[in-house]
Amino acid sequence: MTPDEAIREIESQKLRPVYLVAGEERHLAEQVVRRLRQEVTRGGVAGLNDDTLTAGPDSVDAVLAAARTLPMLASRRFLLVRDLERWDGEKAEAKASSKKVPREPPLDRLASYAEDPNPSTVLVLWATKLDKRRRLYTLAKKAGFLVAAEPLDRRELPEFIQRQADIRGARISRSDAQLLLDLCGADLAALSDAIERLSLYVGSGGVVDGKAISELVVRIRTDSVWELVGAVGRRDAGRALAVLADVYDPADRGLKLVSVLAWATRQLLRFDAARKQGRDSGEAAKAAGAPPFKARELEDQLRHLTVDHLSRWLRVLAATDLDLKGGTRRPPEAVLERMILDLCVPG
Repeated sequence: MTPDEAIREIESQKLRPVYLVAGEERHLAEQVVRRLRQEVTRGGVAGLNDDTLTAGPDSVDAVLAAARTLPMLASRRFLLVRDLERWDGEKAEAKASSKKVPREPPLDRLASYAEDPNPSTVLVLWATKLDKRRRLYTLAKKAGFLVAAEPLDRRELPEFIQRQADIRGARISRSDAQLLLDLCGADLAALSDAIERLSLYVGSGGVVDGKAISELVVRIRTDSVWELVGAVGRRDAGRALAVLADVYDPADRGLKLVSVLAWATRQLLRFDAARKQGRDSGEAAKAAGAPPFKARELEDQLRHLTVDHLSRWLRVLAATDLDLKGGTRRPPEAVLERMILDLCVPG
């Protein structure tokens, strides 16, 4: 099951006696482990039925003994075993078989336990990477207690952002989710932190939009961005450079500004495409990820621009992003000024 499916199951109070949380996306794994701990220990005495062991420093015998221990003053106990991958591979097997009395490798012993677990313990086995041919892994997958915390494809991240906002009682359009992704990158922890702050900022039932993102995340007013877009569209290099001087933030070398400009450019392209499909201005604005009242502003911007202009802008912005990330030795201010001049070139 996915981490989201696991959390929904946990919230419905359907707890399994064993979970194998495996995958390289640590943030998703941490969410599942944290939610399990909260649910299992809810209402009990803090720390009394909550144990964490580490594979390697702690033996598999210690893990199994703890898993078979009955809870105190509660119906369940929570047991987390970290770094399970330390028992994966040939070294673990060799160590296990070098004893006078050969025993099963640690992971196989855990698999045997999982086939007949203690119903009063919720055992969470956490591994960053585990051989999928292992008996424990195949059993977990077949029996349904595998939680696959795998990295998300970048194309899935806007939907992840929207789900996280929805969980917190807020809403965000796909376009603004893409803007947040461009600004924060694909790090799920950073994205979740930004969504948390934005959801608190707009309040329950509120909408996380470009204005809220500009206030909390990027510190660049969207009005200034559209003014910059307008100046470039009119080929007014002097005004565009003046606006750039106002919004440039040396702390991030202008990277967030480039991201916001790319977002604005894509919004214009989507609006233009929707209008050409016959939609009215309000519907086209919604299709572009903007509120309907922004339709006139988008139309005004497009008076000076064509699809070819906007497509070339995206290429210029991509090259600027690369330069700001180390593709040139020129100072960031010089790179951005060159970007403005390139954007103002006709055709």
